[in-house]
Amino acid sequence: MIIYFYKVEEPYGCFSNFSLHDISLHGQYWLTVEHYYQAQKFVSADERLVAAIRAVATPQEAAKLGRDPNHRIRADWEAVKIPIMREAVLTKFLTHTDIQAILLATGDRVIVEDSPTDYYWGCGCDRTGQNHLGRILMSVRQEISQRLARG
Repeated sequence: MIIYFYKVEEPYGCFSNFSLHDISLHGQYWLTVEHYYQAQKFVSADERLVAAIRAVATPQEAAKLGRDPNHRIRADWEAVKIPIMREAVLTKFLTHTDIQAILLATGDRVIVEDSPTDYYWGCGCDRTGQNHLGRILMSVRQEISQRLARG
């Protein structure tokens, strides 16, 4: 059985980057993974925008700022965005053991972000997308399982 997730209020909504599960990375507090991820686009390119994204009240606002085509994204973004996302997702599930249990309970099932519009992070409307967020979640699940097995 494939596990599909998308909206925060739906089953497995805690897998969404918009879920209200805070993280601390590199000495800074972030309200959501979405806040962190969107802000990282502008590290070394626009530090004021990084701070602005960190300060907004909702992940929707963070996404809007981070996706604004008028802002200049850091030059290495395409090379670093997957490792940045993975680090944030791993931190989220290591920090919040309640949702870590939900992730681990998925066993070895395939996890898919059921985004109708995102063919990179999700599966897109026709389910042919690359599903990078689902792949990261499965990788994080495996890493946490291995850490717990080692004790």
